[in-house]
Amino acid sequence: MAACTCVLSTLITVGMAYSLSRIKFKHRNGFLKLALVLNMFPGFMSMIAVYYILKALNLTQTLTSLILVYSAGAALGFYIAKGFFDTIPYSLDESAMIDGATRYQIFTRITLPLSKPIIVYTALMAFMGPWVDFIFASVILGDVKDKYTVALGLYQMLNQDAINEWFLPFTAGAILIAIPITLLFIFMQKYYVEGVTGGSVK
Repeated sequence: MAACTCVLSTLITVGMAYSLSRIKFKHRNGFLKLALVLNMFPGFMSMIAVYYILKALNLTQTLTSLILVYSAGAALGFYIAKGFFDTIPYSLDESAMIDGATRYQIFTRITLPLSKPIIVYTALMAFMGPWVDFIFASVILGDVKDKYTVALGLYQMLNQDAINEWFLPFTAGAILIAIPITLLFIFMQKYYVEGVTGGSVK
């Protein structure tokens, strides 16, 4: 669930940030201000409304619904990525257009290779959110016993009847939660340096 959310959220966030950074359209500034205001409210404030929408669509108590919820909220997290795209000189785009490149070619062959640092950051944040989230998972999945996230599964070990039996596996699980995030960061950390030092030359 976290991996699917990571891929979808990264695609949505990068596409949204690039569009708002490079394409000038009517009411663009108004949308940016609206998105900034919406970002000031914590996500769990929409929890009840999201639950009733999913219930009307018959999507509650499934991991698919969690993927939809986490990915749908990714578009509002575009501000950091947009700020990064703003630092890439627009003269690169203009030079590519003079050479006959299309918008898609500019995005895939010029902008994305220069944007490895922000893509890695976005992917890590998109993975960490669903991986450790408890509130949305507990509300949407409810009391389903055979479907749960990492945080929800660990919480189920802490009920009063099983606390003595499951305390040691709970502490081991708490350590294991950090391993995927740590490995992801160690593996992808090199792209920060590559993106900064090698991007301009390319």
